[in-house]
Amino acid sequence: MAAQEQVDLLFHALADATRRDIVMRTMQGEHSISSLARSYAMSFAAVQKHVALLERAELVIKRRQGREQLVRGNVEAIRDVHALLDQFEAVWRSRIDRFGEILATDWNEGGTT
Repeated sequence: MAAQEQVDLLFHALADATRRDIVMRTMQGEHSISSLARSYAMSFAAVQKHVALLERAELVIKRRQGREQLVRGNVEAIRDVHALLDQFEAVWRSRIDRFGEILATDWNEGGTT
């Protein structure tokens, strides 16, 4: 999958409150899909779909143990999201710094310091 497609998938996955909650729960420990489903006012199939989307986004890792499907959070994916947000913040901060420089220059050129 292309890097941009993966980023789009990550943000799409995190855009839903239920999926964010599933990620938080699975970062704290491994859960079966059955136990996750009991935590939400929706069907088992709906929770399965949320988990499948999170798995495609690589935010969770699913494994089979006997008849159960166990899900755990993927720390590396969360670190990747954090790094991407840090890049956005760096761009934003450089723009803010530049804006301050422009204002200071305009103010000083006006002779009103």
